[in-house]
Amino acid sequence: MATKKTAIITGASSGIGLGLTTAFIEQGYGVVANSRRITEAGTLVASDDVALVDGDIASPETARRIVETAVQRFGRVDVLVNNAGIFIPKPFTDYTTDDFERLVSTNLAGFLSVTQAAVRQMLQQDAGHVVTITTSLADQPVAGVPASIPVLTKGGLNAVTAALAIEYARTGIRFNAIGAGIIDTPMHKPETHDFLKTLHPIQRIGRVSEIVDAVLYLTEATFVTGEVLHVDGGAHAGKW
Repeated sequence: MATKKTAIITGASSGIGLGLTTAFIEQGYGVVANSRRITEAGTLVASDDVALVDGDIASPETARRIVETAVQRFGRVDVLVNNAGIFIPKPFTDYTTDDFERLVSTNLAGFLSVTQAAVRQMLQQDAGHVVTITTSLADQPVAGVPASIPVLTKGGLNAVTAALAIEYARTGIRFNAIGAGIIDTPMHKPETHDFLKTLHPIQRIGRVSEIVDAVLYLTEATFVTGEVLHVDGGAHAGKW
């Protein structure tokens, strides 16, 4: 079977995930793109270079199908970008059991199964790279943005990135994360942008292309592992 450099992108139907999918195609990769209903979203079209896999990333069955599709279509898995995630900001005592279960399901279970499946394949190749999109709030909370339970999940992803980087350092598999600030995606309504700009020392919100550039850098930076690369306008640096 012919092989092609291959990237898996979760949460790929819009925003950062869509930007990443487009960028990896331009870099010559085959891409397996996933979201709950990506075949219905209309933002991506299946082709020789793109496979679309519907399904909830929290489901082990979805994770299995994503990685199996990558291997069957392109022969390998070089990059996994764990981009799917949800963010529910509210005061700590207002969080419900449903909020908690949704955050854990998407942000943590959605990392676990697909990363396990991808790493099993990467071990057969003696190479691979896993990048996880987290948030700078996990390192530097911001007054006026109560988000303790999303931070609980995203902080765990930063920690597991370091743990896995050490565990797999001798296998050729690298693990990194992007500590993202507020990025201009459909998640944020235009009328909120003036406020969101104030959440960064550099007084603007980030662009999808800036997250894409960071992921591409980490993918090529073969001496970098266990890193949380902050793309957040300086927010992680402290009070301003």
